[in-house]
Amino acid sequence: MRYCVRCILPDTRPNLVLGPDGVCNACRNHGTRPSIDWKARSAAFAKVVETAKSRSEGYDCLIPVSGGKDSTWQVVTCLEHGLKPLAVTWKTPGRTSIGESNLRNLISLGVDHIDYSISPKVEAAFMIEALRRFGDTAIPMHMALFNIPLKIASRFRIPLVVWGENSAFEYGSDGEENLGFKLDAAWLRKFGVTQGTTAADWVSDRISGKDLTPYFGPGDKEMQENDVAAVFMGYYFPWDPETSLAVASAHGFRPRAEGPLTGYYDYADIDDHFISIHHWLKWYKFGFTRLFDNLSLEIRNGRMTRDKAIGEVRRLGSQKPDADIARFCDFAGIDIAEFHAIIEKFRNPAVWTRTAGGSAAEAPWMIRDFLVPDWPWA
Repeated sequence: MRYCVRCILPDTRPNLVLGPDGVCNACRNHGTRPSIDWKARSAAFAKVVETAKSRSEGYDCLIPVSGGKDSTWQVVTCLEHGLKPLAVTWKTPGRTSIGESNLRNLISLGVDHIDYSISPKVEAAFMIEALRRFGDTAIPMHMALFNIPLKIASRFRIPLVVWGENSAFEYGSDGEENLGFKLDAAWLRKFGVTQGTTAADWVSDRISGKDLTPYFGPGDKEMQENDVAAVFMGYYFPWDPETSLAVASAHGFRPRAEGPLTGYYDYADIDDHFISIHHWLKWYKFGFTRLFDNLSLEIRNGRMTRDKAIGEVRRLGSQKPDADIARFCDFAGIDIAEFHAIIEKFRNPAVWTRTAGGSAAEAPWMIRDFLVPDWPWA
């Protein structure tokens, strides 16, 4: 593994590319911000708003929301621009109490809202299948949270869908064509965290096509026919977790009192008990966790040095979410031993090796040349 010399992301992160100078594309993307004409971008968003209002048959826009700080920021910004939004949430089966509270607060800001629940039997079957096939419980989550809002917008002819950050820009993309303002089928295939699959790829004798109805998206053709634009607000305004937190907090959003659920922030990834599992499984597959993503953002935004970030990785560890793993196993109907047997199959041999240097099953696993030299592998 090689690590970016500016942040702490490794080259094993999907879509992350280290340049000849050792700097990753996520850091290079961030470095372009001072040259961006944000005043012009803001004016461009005002034109998007004007167009949406002129074509609206009721709702001017649809905002996919979880109740988190970013979706609160999205709602506040759209309301300030005079848009009449419909907020849509895919309801996670692992919703936390703080997530529920923040979602209720978001709705109270003055939006109509749909809380879209999928059959827990279907979700459990889909999550287990995704875990077994790709070592990731969150493929159904990403498929639902992207496709449900797009489908509702298309069917109800809502002219604009407003997303928050563009993860392709913030965490690494290998091409300028992926860094813009538009979310479409090509973006979803590459950056939608679904292993390049669509709902059709999951139809089986256990999960029917009808069961998977919520996970099917409208497709680019339908979006174009219904003239629906899906944009990232992070393209028009400089996205920073601290900035969106400040706006959200001023409008009633609350962080997690117990500290981070996963990663570095006590205000991110706090609405869903199961998201921690998705982030932790990157440890097996890629040798890093959500903590690396968060700390790298802090470095890029000038709030932390790289040495300090490495110290935070040492202090916080791999953040194994034992309680959330137990919750998931209870929901999915498997025991914890089976869960660990499944994920062990996805331990990346290009990343992990035995500390003894051989194949002795009792020797602890380790990562060669790890970012933290004194990591307690045992």
